[in-house]
Amino acid sequence: MQNRIEELQTRLNATGYIADRALVTTLLLMEELGRPLLIEGEAGAGKTEVAKVLAQVNGCELIRLQCYDGLDSNAAVYEWNYAHQLLSIKLREGSSESLAQREAHVFNEQYLLERPLLKAIRRPAAPVLLIDEIDRADEAFEAFLLELLSDYQITIPELGTIRAVTIPRVVLTSNGTRELSDALRRRCLYHYLDYPDPEKELMIIRSRIPGIGENLSSQIVRFVQKLRGTELRKRPGVAETLDWTAALLGLGVQDLKDNAAIIHQTRACLLKTQDDMAVVGKSLINQLVESVL
Repeated sequence: MQNRIEELQTRLNATGYIADRALVTTLLLMEELGRPLLIEGEAGAGKTEVAKVLAQVNGCELIRLQCYDGLDSNAAVYEWNYAHQLLSIKLREGSSESLAQREAHVFNEQYLLERPLLKAIRRPAAPVLLIDEIDRADEAFEAFLLELLSDYQITIPELGTIRAVTIPRVVLTSNGTRELSDALRRRCLYHYLDYPDPEKELMIIRSRIPGIGENLSSQIVRFVQKLRGTELRKRPGVAETLDWTAALLGLGVQDLKDNAAIIHQTRACLLKTQDDMAVVGKSLINQLVESVL
């Protein structure tokens, strides 16, 4: 087991995703048990990226369902191609077929439009199914998911129950905007993904941006880590750290010292609200720069 954990960790690291041992172990258990994985954590902590790299290391397709308020089965599972169905009905007018025969012709897979959930269980090779931000969908949709997560099957009234051809690797993410049901949690393995510690964030920067100087990368990590500790509405995630690093390098910055003006000009890479832009002014930036040098 330990060898397999180390092997998977190495494969993940090779993609540029630096995963700690706890996450790697959970991903391996997910494969072994065939269970969905629920990942909770702050926005920007890298939850969605887990599904992307999981698809990459397994060489399989990534199918993504982005959740939102009002999401229903038509957008998530399937819908009928009504225009083509109506055309078919029109063309068969006057035929000698019975009503049952006409209905059977109209409600068949020829007119079925697959959406992410149905698509995921019908792939010949098991994909990664990402159900992103499940907490944004309502309780009714969450309850609808239980059949899929328990039995890997979907019931379509006109066609019956469609069982999975292969079992997808299911990753659900949540930012914690509402409490998820116990029924959903029981069906999943669980992992909480926090912002990376300084050592891990430094490894991420050096992995994703090869050639960056050791001094600059260390300064950037210390700056961002301290920035996250201030009173912000939206703390910068790993993606923001990488964007800011790329911006600084593009402007020729090799050291944060004496570059407070450039930091102020590029803080839009790190901050996402006007309130936070107002908080992180020149005075605070100077303080943060002094503390990381």
